[in-house]
Amino acid sequence: MQRMFVVAIAVALLAGTAAYAHHSYGATYDVTKEVKLEGKLVQFVFRNPHSFVHVQAPDQNGVEQRWAVEWSGTAQLGNAGVKRETLRVGDEITVVGRPSRVPGEYRLLMLTLKRPADGFAWGTRQGEAVD
Repeated sequence: MQRMFVVAIAVALLAGTAAYAHHSYGATYDVTKEVKLEGKLVQFVFRNPHSFVHVQAPDQNGVEQRWAVEWSGTAQLGNAGVKRETLRVGDEITVVGRPSRVPGEYRLLMLTLKRPADGFAWGTRQGEAVD
């Protein structure tokens, strides 16, 4: 009986470690930097475990790139009022996020999103404006 208890505890600890490692954004993204994109939404992938917005926007050299911006899962977004229909291809949006650690990879971890046309904003505290 004691052996089964020890095995159960070990499995629980290992599973917790794997879940924590899965969310180690610091391994994928440079959490010390922020990038601001202003561009056109070309795709919104609303799914679990992470949703993505794909944005056509210039890089630091002014060259147009397609950026993959990692967002939250559907439950977290839904709790914040974001639905599959919230964003549409062609929307002009501003995104602030953490850049990929891989040079030349056009990928961000979403911090904030704003659609200037109607003032929609995500990732801000109640009453806080997105620049």
